[in-house]
Amino acid sequence: MNEYESLNHALIDAVKALGGSKVVAARLWPEKDPLAAQRHLLACLNEDKPERLSPDHLMLLLRMARDIGHHSAFAHMSHMLSYAEPQPVNPRDELTELLREYREFRRGDSAMAERIERAITSLNVSGKVAA
Repeated sequence: MNEYESLNHALIDAVKALGGSKVVAARLWPEKDPLAAQRHLLACLNEDKPERLSPDHLMLLLRMARDIGHHSAFAHMSHMLSYAEPQPVNPRDELTELLREYREFRRGDSAMAERIERAITSLNVSGKVAA
């Protein structure tokens, strides 16, 4: 099911899906001149050149692709590393899960605060009786 010859080919496909090298390069390196950024990206994606994307730039490119529903490059990486095919998480589902976990934490936090209060009260009562 692997349709790419290499990771670079998969990334090139992602760059095309994102609007092309000029658009993507400007987002990866906003501090660079747009044409210089484009040349740098093209060099990074050319297997015959020494330039490579940094891990942070690779993650940003994969995240940008994910945001538009393009998952091929990440799926290629997973396939090459013998992982199961990844399933993207819907941001709404992720938020729902985070809120559920937060509410659960807060309930536990509240219960802990009550236990601390009881322990303090018990200690104060015990302290007065002993004095």
